[in-house]
Amino acid sequence: MIKKLLIIGFVWPEPKSSAAGSRMLQLILFFQKQDYKITFSCAANKTDKSFDLEQMGVCTDSILLNDASFDDFLKKLNPDIVLFDRFMTEEQFGWRVSEQSPNALKILDTEDLHGLRKGREIALKAEEEFSTQHLYNDVTKREIASIYRCDLTLIISKFEMDILVNDFKIPQELLQYLPFLIEDANKVRDDLPNFDSRKNFIIIGNFLHVPNYDSIIYLKNSIWPLIRKELPNAQLHVYGAYESQKVSQLSNSKEGFIIKGFADDVNVVMQNSRVCLAPLRFGAGLKGKVIDAFINGTPCVLSYIASEGIIENSYLIQDDPELFAKKAIELYKDSNAWNEAKDTGFKILNKNFSKPVFEEKFSAKLSVLCDSLYNHREHNFIGQMLMHQTMQSTKYMSKWIEEKNRK
Repeated sequence: MIKKLLIIGFVWPEPKSSAAGSRMLQLILFFQKQDYKITFSCAANKTDKSFDLEQMGVCTDSILLNDASFDDFLKKLNPDIVLFDRFMTEEQFGWRVSEQSPNALKILDTEDLHGLRKGREIALKAEEEFSTQHLYNDVTKREIASIYRCDLTLIISKFEMDILVNDFKIPQELLQYLPFLIEDANKVRDDLPNFDSRKNFIIIGNFLHVPNYDSIIYLKNSIWPLIRKELPNAQLHVYGAYESQKVSQLSNSKEGFIIKGFADDVNVVMQNSRVCLAPLRFGAGLKGKVIDAFINGTPCVLSYIASEGIIENSYLIQDDPELFAKKAIELYKDSNAWNEAKDTGFKILNKNFSKPVFEEKFSAKLSVLCDSLYNHREHNFIGQMLMHQTMQSTKYMSKWIEEKNRK
């Protein structure tokens, strides 16, 4: 019998624009290896950067919010597994899945903890030290409820696993740690450009993502002037998708601060650069820009937020602007320090993000859940309670909007 997976996407995957897009393709490839026939559905519009999933053999369908047509679509497809891309899609479609496909395994891929990122943003704007007061925000409450309503939630960062298990007391059987899945990074290591073949600094990230834009402003105002003073001929190349006018106007050739815009191939621009900078002041999850830097042998100076779930207690982690600039300058000028940092990146990739290791663990977890789904759900009383209470309000709000649109 053919196993069927339905993915309900928050957006159509854009692997060249965001780490979230790359993550989704990794999940698709994993399920294809497990012999699943995959359908990707989404209520958002496609863009010119949307990945062509059909070339991978994935069926695609556009779906509507607050519309009973999704019920018919679901009954016809009859999936074995439904994967929600971020908690917002579970809120919108989870109750319909439970009604129309009650025996389907429901998996939530958080991408990162949105409530954690929101809490850090609140603390930063208020110029306060981050605490549980900021963490226990409305987004967090919605996200935790979504986790309980699903049979399994994929968590990309060990740091976030610790928060969910220790702070929120979520049973570990509801969670699966699944970071970025990296092939053997050493395969291309010897072919990468060396220290002398590279020049300039790089920062990269989707400009629509608020933490990325904030880091660019912070870098321009507080860190880059310190680096430029010591390295007057160096340039910082700023790459990212969805460049707006407010981003474009930051470009200043006299200051060596150059907005480059969309990078068609992140590997090429990383390999041309000598040092990557990631001074994120808030955010969550794993930072794709840091992983991309390590894969391409580009040393990265990063803030604590950017390092989270990737690297711990490293000289590469600096939150103070002056110390951040000092370390960036050292890596740019000293080939020995540069090569040491490059080696550190490859060690981290091979130790913490091995694709075969995590795919095997995820596959084993899926096998157990598929064989004992009823028993698994019986032990998740909070999830049952939230399905009864929370989803009823969501359900009838959706039906009200549907009826309103029909009239």
